[in-house]
Amino acid sequence: MKITIACVGRIKEKFYRDAVAEYEKRLSRYCRLEFIEVADEKTPDGAGEALEEQIKEKEAGRLLEKIREDAFVCTLEIEGKRLTSEGFAKWVQGLTVRGTSHIVFVIGGSLGLHESVRRRADMALSFSDMTFPHQLMRVILVEQVYRAFRIMQGAPYHK
Repeated sequence: MKITIACVGRIKEKFYRDAVAEYEKRLSRYCRLEFIEVADEKTPDGAGEALEEQIKEKEAGRLLEKIREDAFVCTLEIEGKRLTSEGFAKWVQGLTVRGTSHIVFVIGGSLGLHESVRRRADMALSFSDMTFPHQLMRVILVEQVYRAFRIMQGAPYHK
């Protein structure tokens, strides 16, 4: 199984990079993990709705050109489906059983995802009604992916 996390922007803080690196190391036993980072657009203070839409569209273009046609795409959105950790593990396992070999999780920029990325998605997933910093969301996501593989293995980590 290959897991790709496609993100707008880079991780700036070392402690986030360290946390992601730790889970990347742990996940190497279970899957191939890849990160795709595309440049984020600067949003000027007081930007109007039209400018924000243009910014999201530019970021979307960068994301979509990096996503393979045969990948199962899951966007992270507040409006997405909610799963427990066990439900998430069952979902990942179900994709594998049905022959999916590549899952791409997409984390948008500070303005969110453009509609074109949402249309490309096979599923939208929500971790909470709360908004998290994009850098922290990467840590949360890789931890949950690791937890899912541990649950699938019947390991005690997830308790």
